[in-house]
Amino acid sequence: MKYGFWLPVFGGWLRNIKNEGMSPTFEYVKKVVTSAEKWGYDTTLVAELYLNDIKGAEEEVLEAWSTAAALAAVTEKMEILAAVRPAFHNPAVTAKMAATIDHISNGRFTLNVVSGWWAEEAKQYGAAFTGHDERYDRTGEFLEILKGLWTEESFSYDGRFYQIENTKLSPKPIQRPNPILYAGGESEKGKQVIASLCDAYVLHGHTVEEARTKISDMKMRREAAGRKPLQSIGMAAYVICRNSEEEAIKELEKITTVNESDAYASFKDFTTKSELEQQIQLQDYSVSNRGLRPNLVGTPEHIAKQILAFEEAGVDLLLLQCSPQLEEMESFSKKVMPKVEELRAQMMRGSGV
Repeated sequence: MKYGFWLPVFGGWLRNIKNEGMSPTFEYVKKVVTSAEKWGYDTTLVAELYLNDIKGAEEEVLEAWSTAAALAAVTEKMEILAAVRPAFHNPAVTAKMAATIDHISNGRFTLNVVSGWWAEEAKQYGAAFTGHDERYDRTGEFLEILKGLWTEESFSYDGRFYQIENTKLSPKPIQRPNPILYAGGESEKGKQVIASLCDAYVLHGHTVEEARTKISDMKMRREAAGRKPLQSIGMAAYVICRNSEEEAIKELEKITTVNESDAYASFKDFTTKSELEQQIQLQDYSVSNRGLRPNLVGTPEHIAKQILAFEEAGVDLLLLQCSPQLEEMESFSKKVMPKVEELRAQMMRGSGV
């Protein structure tokens, strides 16, 4: 299992807690990332939103790509996974920017392609916000242009949304044939794009069985599309690690006591503009990306057992959220990561491996 985390560009992850003590500043996120490298984390996911989805549209939020480029320059091992939403970007310029950041990072820059869901944000920032399937059609063209520019000496494209002619991109990314393209999606259209054009799959938070089903389905889709196996399967999860179950439950109750706020508007936008396979309950509003569903809430041993169960189901990258982030990530690295290895070793001895 690889361990990643969502970069706290929003100033926290809890919609019901106003101040989590994690300011959305470059100084803070730099400290989180450089510390995480020392603690054994592998990946940071930099969400791309121009309005603050967690604390409310009036609150501060860091811009993803400038932040990612800066972090690429001050880290040595961390995979920098930046979200990109095609409606807000020119694909040829994006391909150039990504290649440049890949060189800054010495081959550690990857992309999480998000088709978009927040109509109000698109309106404020002048992006095209169309119907669900049309957004994925745009994403498909966007991905084809990225790959073409990264792999061919000269590339032309005449699509419904984008047209470029004899475009040259140099230098190419260090990663060959291209930086890893992650994406998530639960609609039929979204899964088609991932199966045919992406390299890695990112899940919202799920139970173990839900994750197993999703992963099995995507593997079959990849085979049907004639694509190689996915390079990685990640999943979002919120962690509450405490010395006792009672302490963990007390924290869970605190963060899931729902308070109405400006941020609730974006949540309602998400649930009405997206096509989700499962009904999102109000509790899921408290923590984004269904982070509580994986049940990484409890003692280090309980969490470690859950992680091994997800690993067996096919998840190989956890994208964690926690609060306050710096303190909780350090605790996770010291208490949970070693416990996972300890339990794995016990299982291998028990099976005679």
